[in-house]
Amino acid sequence: MLPILLDCGTNNETLLRDPLYLGLRQTRPQIPQLDEFAEEFITAVQAEFPNRCIQFEDWAAVDAIRLLARYRDRICCFNDDIQGTAAVALAGILGALRITGGELSKQTFLFLGAGSAGIGIANLLTESLVFDGLSPERARARTWMFDVHGLLESTRNDLAEFQKPYAHQHAPLKDFVDTIESIQPTAIIGVSTVAKAFNQPGIEAMARINQRPIIFPYSNPTSRSECTAEEAYRWSEGRAVFASGSPFPPVRLGDRTLVPGQGNNAYIFPAIGMAVYATGAKRVTDEMFIADAHAVAEQVTKAELDVELIYPPQSEILKTELYAAQRVAEVIFKRNLARADRPADIEIFIRQHLYKPQYQTLVESARSSGNEL
Repeated sequence: MLPILLDCGTNNETLLRDPLYLGLRQTRPQIPQLDEFAEEFITAVQAEFPNRCIQFEDWAAVDAIRLLARYRDRICCFNDDIQGTAAVALAGILGALRITGGELSKQTFLFLGAGSAGIGIANLLTESLVFDGLSPERARARTWMFDVHGLLESTRNDLAEFQKPYAHQHAPLKDFVDTIESIQPTAIIGVSTVAKAFNQPGIEAMARINQRPIIFPYSNPTSRSECTAEEAYRWSEGRAVFASGSPFPPVRLGDRTLVPGQGNNAYIFPAIGMAVYATGAKRVTDEMFIADAHAVAEQVTKAELDVELIYPPQSEILKTELYAAQRVAEVIFKRNLARADRPADIEIFIRQHLYKPQYQTLVESARSSGNEL
């Protein structure tokens, strides 16, 4: 792994005037210049490291979506903020459905926030439903979006191209609780970074509509979470199936202890990286992220589900990642995207590529070489 930071300047005047600012002291370039710089970087990396996988991280929303669309079918790359976030959300939804007992194709999702993260989750949900047999139109119809200007619906003329597939026919709505009452979603997913946006009336509405409402405030850090675990559980009378982007402690409610899950991308991208590294994958596809999400959800035990935990414990994350990498590698071989030959046992194959940070002590090293200290 080689971390690389691309400094494209900043439009923050406070930082530009700060004598201690360490970044490039110039404003950000226009899109054509930014894209030209990105192309130069991609070309150089391909020339120097021809079998590399490039993980894009922390691009601004519009830039992230545009650059991923430009390169995803051309080189081996992915954007963790879009695809990793989407896959960990899908894993959470699949885990939640193991508690509620519903089918993915029967759910209705309402997003608070329609930026790159929200659209990324919606797109992967759509792809997953298409793999399950729905048409793209029917799959997209299961997802609704709400942003700072209200419900995304077909009469709005202020939407970006990547938002328009989720602007369905509906009367305009400006209030999120009114939207919950109208759309009647089975799950609300927060990617707005607006603290407390999932308020008491909203969660009570979800609990009135659903026996087991799915409440996912995925924004982080904690100060920007749409609600806390305690609020979701208390306002739903303990019936919410909850996961968040920020960590929250267990909640005691009556005689029950409920353990909130944290939808952290760390469940996803290491398995993608391991599978790509081991197989020499030529591309990273949505199907690989869907397989990753299913693998993560499958690792949650019944005992964990009994305390409402819908992600595997992070203390078991290596086990989770190895299993998920195996599932991703199966997709890579199935779609003929691997440069390596398909092994007889993919599980053993993945484990053979595992890096183990174990070192001999100086004394052991000297003794094994026959030298004296």
